[in-house]
Amino acid sequence: MKITNIVTTVVGTPWRELTYVELETDEGLVGVGEVRMVNKTETLIAAIQEIGNRYVIGADPFDVERIAWGVLWTEYGRAGEVAQSALAAIDIACWDLIGQACGQPVWKLLGGRFRSVVPAYANGWYQGDREPEAIGELAKTVVARGYRGLKLDPFGAASADLTTAELTRSVSIVEAVRDAVGPDVDIMIEMHGRFRSATAVRVAGALEHLAPKWLEEPVPPANVHGLRNVRLGTRLPIATGERIHGIEDAAPLLEEGLVDTLQVDVTHFGGITGLHKLAGWAAAYNVPLAPHNVCGPVSTAANVHLGVATPNFQVLEHFNDFADTWVLDLVDHPHLVDPRTGGFPVPERPGLGVRFDRERAAEHPSNGATFNLFAVGWEKREGTALDVASTLH
Repeated sequence: MKITNIVTTVVGTPWRELTYVELETDEGLVGVGEVRMVNKTETLIAAIQEIGNRYVIGADPFDVERIAWGVLWTEYGRAGEVAQSALAAIDIACWDLIGQACGQPVWKLLGGRFRSVVPAYANGWYQGDREPEAIGELAKTVVARGYRGLKLDPFGAASADLTTAELTRSVSIVEAVRDAVGPDVDIMIEMHGRFRSATAVRVAGALEHLAPKWLEEPVPPANVHGLRNVRLGTRLPIATGERIHGIEDAAPLLEEGLVDTLQVDVTHFGGITGLHKLAGWAAAYNVPLAPHNVCGPVSTAANVHLGVATPNFQVLEHFNDFADTWVLDLVDHPHLVDPRTGGFPVPERPGLGVRFDRERAAEHPSNGATFNLFAVGWEKREGTALDVASTLH
C-alpha cells in the first residue's frame, strides 16, 4: 500500500481552527489525522505540504518510523511546534490506515487492551462571566453529564503577577466550583504558564485548602528554573508538558522530578508514534500521561486508542461536550464520554474508527480565528485578537 495524495481541510470555529489531513492510498483506503494549531494554521498547512512531498507521497503508511526520521533528522533543523504538528497529523492518519489495513482498532496494535474505560475530564465549560456564583452553576452542568473531573483557569487575563484583589477573586471562583461539585470531583487548576515562580507559589498556597488535582503549567514551559522553585514551594501536584515538542524536552521534567503528570499533546509531539515512545520513558519515572487535547473528534479518537493501550495513561481532556459541540458531527462515529463511567468506552471499529465528513466540514470553512489567553474575556471562547493593545490592561 502506498500513499498517493494528501488532502487538507480547515474547519473554523469562533476561537480555534481545526486542520484535518486525509491520506489517500492506491488501495482505496483513506486515513485521517487532525491538529489544532494555535494561531498558525496557514503555516501548518505549508509545512504539511513540504513534509508530505518529501517523505509521505509514495510511502507505505506502515513506515511511521521512517517518515518520522525524515522530519526529525533528515531535515536537520530542530523540529519544533510547526514540524511536529505537521508530522502528528500525518502520523495519526498513518495509524488510521494501518488499523484499517489490518482490520483492527489502533489500540490493538499499540499493546492491546489495558483498560476498559479511558477516564475523561471536562474543559471549555466555563464560558460565562468571571463571577464565582455563575461559574459554580456551570460546574454543576459538568457533573450532571457524568464527568468526574473538570478544569478551569480562574485567573482572567493575568500575566507574570497577580494583585491581591485578583487572587482573592480567583480563589473565590474555585471555592464556588468546589462547593458546587462536592469533595469527590477532581478540580484541575490551569495556569497557562502565566506566572513567575514566586506568584505561582503564592497562588498554590491560597488554593491548597481546595485540594486541586494538579496545578497546570504554573510557569512558562521554557522556565525550568522557575518550575524547580514551584516544586520546592508547594506540596500540590504539578502538571505540565503541553508545549513541549520533542522527547528531549521532557528530560529535565522527568529526570529532576519536576512533574507529577505529563501533558504532552499528541498533535504537537509527532503523533501516536511520538507519544507512545514518551509513555514508555515516563513509566520509568512512575509519571502518568494526561494528554492535552483541545482538538475535535479525530484527535480525541487517537488519544482514546492510546489511553486504552497505555498503562500509565491517567486521564484525557475533552472540550467538545461544551465548546463547539457541533464538531462532533464532522465524523460518523465520534468517541463520546459515557455518563455512567465518566470516560470513553473502548472503540472496536478498525483504525481510529471514525470517517471524516468533508461536506459537513465545508459548512464551517476556515475563518482565521485567533485566540489570546492574555485578553480580557478569553474564557467565553468567542475569538480574541492578537495585538499588543488587547493584552495591556
